[in-house]
Amino acid sequence: MKMVLSGEKRVKVPAVVVGCMRFGEMDERCMNEFIHTALENGANFFDHADIYAKGKSEEIFGKALKRDSSIKREDLIIQSKCGIRKGFYDSSKAYILESVDGILKRLQMEYLDVLLIHRPDALVEPEEVAEAFDELEQSGKVRHFGVSNHKPMQIELLKKYVKQPLMINQLQFSIPVSNMVANGMEVNMETAGSIDRDGSVLDYARLHDMTIQAWSPFQMPNWQGCFLGNEAYAELNGQIEVLAEKYGVSATTIAAAWILRHPADMQLIAGTTNPKRLQEIIAAGDVMLTKEEWYRLYLAARHPLP
Repeated sequence: MKMVLSGEKRVKVPAVVVGCMRFGEMDERCMNEFIHTALENGANFFDHADIYAKGKSEEIFGKALKRDSSIKREDLIIQSKCGIRKGFYDSSKAYILESVDGILKRLQMEYLDVLLIHRPDALVEPEEVAEAFDELEQSGKVRHFGVSNHKPMQIELLKKYVKQPLMINQLQFSIPVSNMVANGMEVNMETAGSIDRDGSVLDYARLHDMTIQAWSPFQMPNWQGCFLGNEAYAELNGQIEVLAEKYGVSATTIAAAWILRHPADMQLIAGTTNPKRLQEIIAAGDVMLTKEEWYRLYLAARHPLP
C-alpha cells in the first residue's frame, strides 16, 4: 500500500481510504470478509458518515469488528463525518457533540481518529465549532479534525477560531470531474474549465498541508455514472486500456493511479464493496504514470490545454 503524509503533523496514512457509504447494504458476514481483505492489503483507513444508510453502515461495521477478536482497534484509522440533517446543514456545537456520541455508539468505539464537518453550513457559527472540537479533543472522543466539501475561505473562517489543525478536506475528483485542476490550467481564458468554482482549493491545500481525499474517483460530471467502460468517454477509456496493457493492470487501477500521481499526495476514497475492485484500486499505488501519460488521460477527458 502506498502511504502519504497527512496534515500539518505529517501523519503517515494509506493512500487508499475504504469508503463505507454502501456498507449498509452488506450483511455482517460479507462485511467481515471485506474488512479482512482491506486489512490484508494495507487499507486500514475507513471513512464513515452518520448519514450513510441512516447510521446503519456504522452499526454493521461496529458489530462486525466487535465479534472479530483478531482485529484490534488500535490498528485501524476510523474517520466519520457529521453536519447533514434532513433538509438542512447543522454545524452547531450541540449537534456536533450529539452526532459524535451517536457515531461512537453505533461503531461501538471509544474514539474517532478523525472527524470531518460534512458540508459547509451557511449559518455556521465558527465559535461553536471550535467549542465542540475542544470538548471532543479534551474528552478523548476525537483525535484529529477536518472538513469536507469546503472552499478555502470557509476553512479560513473556521481556522480563525478552531485551535486544532484541519488536516483533511474531502472533495469530488476524477479524471473527467477535475475542475480544481482545470481552473489552474485555463487561466485567463473563456473556457468552461477556467471558472474558479472552488477558490483554488487544490493550491490552498498544498500551501496549508491539508490532505485532499478524492471522493467519487470514477464518476462522470453531473452524476451520470462511472466513466469506466462508458461510451460517453470512449477516447478516455481507449487511452486507459492502452496504459492498463502497458502496466499489466486493470482499467480501474489506471484511473485510480491518475489521482494518486498528483504531487499533492491525495488520498483516494474507494467506495466499492467488491473485494476484487478494492484490490485493483489499492494496486494503483504501485503504478507511477509519467507526466506525458497523466496529461494524455487529462486531454482524453476533453479538457483543453491552452
